[in-house]
Amino acid sequence: MKFFKLPTQIHKFDDFKSFAEEFKIGENDLVLTHQFLYDPFMKELDLKADFIMQEKYGVGEPSDEMIDKILAEVIDKPYKRIIAIGGGSVIDIAKLLIFKDGKNALDMFEKKIDFIKDKELIIVPTTCGTGSEVTNISIAEIKSKHTKMGLAIDELYADYAVLIPELIKGLPYKFFVFSSIDALIHAIESYVSPNSNDFTQMISVKAIEMILKGYIEIIEKGEDYRQELLEDFAVASNYAGIAFGNTGVGAVHALSYPLGGTYHVPHGEANYQFFTEVFKTYNRLNPEGKIKALNTFLADLLNVEETQVYDAIEKVLDKLLSKKPLREYGMKQEEIESFTDSVLEKQQRLLANNYVPLSREEILNIYKNLY
Repeated sequence: MKFFKLPTQIHKFDDFKSFAEEFKIGENDLVLTHQFLYDPFMKELDLKADFIMQEKYGVGEPSDEMIDKILAEVIDKPYKRIIAIGGGSVIDIAKLLIFKDGKNALDMFEKKIDFIKDKELIIVPTTCGTGSEVTNISIAEIKSKHTKMGLAIDELYADYAVLIPELIKGLPYKFFVFSSIDALIHAIESYVSPNSNDFTQMISVKAIEMILKGYIEIIEKGEDYRQELLEDFAVASNYAGIAFGNTGVGAVHALSYPLGGTYHVPHGEANYQFFTEVFKTYNRLNPEGKIKALNTFLADLLNVEETQVYDAIEKVLDKLLSKKPLREYGMKQEEIESFTDSVLEKQQRLLANNYVPLSREEILNIYKNLY
């Protein structure tokens, strides 16, 4: 059985200029990024690469429509490298630009093409949450299906992942919190996954510790103190990405997808809604499995009893940003049934990574409790 895999080289730089010089960014490179990152960090370097600003093709998280517009622009150009500089949306899109015959997103997500990779992929994350720079997964909203879909194939691993904490400085507080909560969930879901092992759990534990300790410091010293912790959070997100890239994530992500796909709730924020409720359910169903060691670790970290760990995490996260009931996003009560069915029908890839299997009734109850 596979124990661990990381085909991506990981680099770290203090500033963008040093990265651009060492990687010799120039002709035959396509950089997918945002204008708000290009102007302060790239413009003055007068790089000879081609630049595409993701926001010109649509706003929000990636959809098949947005991806198809970008593919139409780049498919016939002789690029040798695709360089993603941005958050999860930029990264998910860039991963789909590396294939010789990739002409539309739906064909890729439904695995209807030969995945022939003919370009190198370099990923520079500018949030502290997705960990996507070290995973083989791309996720997008598929408009016609009213949900999100994931593509997980080894060709999607980046050749290089580059951490530059300088690029996270401008991340607004709200997005910092939601993206880093996403990283926390990656690490915790990975820890209890049936695919986890001593190696992935070691990495998960370090990511969890760095993020929760950082949160406690931010609560004590104020939201601006996050600027002192950007390198820690960038590294913790990377650790969490390495862990879940080897184990997969489960029901937290699976239950969030219909909410995100229907009401355009950002990925990290949607995951936040389901996080502790899913783990309370896991803990009730099987408190003696892998979750027992996790609870012991969390209890020690948060200085609470093991029975209180998920309530304690909720209190910490609520001090950063309050969680909203699902109805405040526009979700209707009658959608509890359809969202449950959507999870069971379309998210089996994720549900296979659950700590314990969840029945339809249990998924239904999670939605009801959060509505």
